[in-house]
Amino acid sequence: MPACCKFSNWCLTLGFLAALVAAGYLVSRNASVIGQQTSQQEGAVTVSATDESGVVTLGAGCFWCVEAVFEELEGVTSVTSGYMGGTVDNPKYREVCSGDTGHAEVCRIKFDPEKISFQKLLEVFFVTHNPTTLNRQGGDVGTEYRSVIFYYNEEQRQLAELIKEKLDESGAFSRPIVTEISPASTFWPAEDYHQDYFATNPKRGYCRAVIAPKMKKFRRVFADDLK
Repeated sequence: MPACCKFSNWCLTLGFLAALVAAGYLVSRNASVIGQQTSQQEGAVTVSATDESGVVTLGAGCFWCVEAVFEELEGVTSVTSGYMGGTVDNPKYREVCSGDTGHAEVCRIKFDPEKISFQKLLEVFFVTHNPTTLNRQGGDVGTEYRSVIFYYNEEQRQLAELIKEKLDESGAFSRPIVTEISPASTFWPAEDYHQDYFATNPKRGYCRAVIAPKMKKFRRVFADDLK
């Protein structure tokens, strides 16, 4: 579990965020949409205004871990590993790992809002990684591993900022949350071999040492939310 979390077994999920919702810390569903410009660049993926309520892009360290977690949630329809937030078009894995492109490793998560809420996705996000370590998750170090929420509309921005603020105020973590909250930009899908990595490479060293233990905890804590 996140080293600085004061609660055992990721149990901040069992009370704090539920209380946040019950207390009425929700934003209007009539929020305005962030304009999305159509891109003609090779490999680029953009989101239209009609689709924005069912997509979010999250970075929480290595995208293999993020992908494995969110693929198992009921209501999530697809998870694609990729890159966002940088200045280089068509970035490749080695370029991103150099730290020179400005991109973060992220997962673009498409979901059915009738089956899973945006706040539930953020709950899983904050519980399954350490949002207090700047540009680092465990042994993965660099700006590409930063904690980040890329939002697609004003409602997502407000809710993300509110939950971050309330988590800090609650003392759930012993250090301030450093999660970046930024408007979504062009999403660049990662190379094919990165997709469904944990599912297709469960015996590889990183999967066994890092992802498998994370998944064991995740499945226990979020058992009622799995497919």
